[in-house]
Amino acid sequence: MTESETRPASALNIANALTVLRIAMVPFFIWFLLADSAEYSWWRWAALLVFAAAIYTDKLDGDLARSRGLITNFGKIADPIADKLLIGSALIILSTLGELSWWITLPILIREVGITLLRFVVIRYGVIPASRGGKLKTVLQTAAILLYLLPLTPQWPWLGVVALSVMLAAFVVTLWTGVDYIVQAVRLRRSSAAEGTAR
Repeated sequence: MTESETRPASALNIANALTVLRIAMVPFFIWFLLADSAEYSWWRWAALLVFAAAIYTDKLDGDLARSRGLITNFGKIADPIADKLLIGSALIILSTLGELSWWITLPILIREVGITLLRFVVIRYGVIPASRGGKLKTVLQTAAILLYLLPLTPQWPWLGVVALSVMLAAFVVTLWTGVDYIVQAVRLRRSSAAEGTAR
């Protein structure tokens, strides 16, 4: 095994740069969606394009990190935060515009913020990586938001029904994975305590 294979990846890499870029795109997405103000104008299309581009960087940075050995603790923490900023802002604005019920948005936001804080609390014991359930949650949330953002609902009312159905599925998976992360955090804490006692 060579030194390059054993040396940890630097946090200054292309995958992490894409994560930072995704965070930088959030204010533009918010601006465009608020400028549209539920009028389904070209501002809405601009918001949709920025959101889609940001989501693509999420896939791209993950692929690059895995294929080039660029996985870092910074990326494990920053990547979920970038996702939560993007998706959280979309949910808040859609609810503010009256397009999405707050009873869906608020529990999702509480779960996302709570799990993010939990990651920081247990980081001294180890990093909790995104689980398969967490990735499914992100996919469902993303698909639902993309459907909500499409400026075609006035012409195609059934699109709103589809968007709500996908969002409800995302809601259930979001809460379920939140419980799973709490269980992981407890196990990580207990494992660390056990190792400390053994020493």
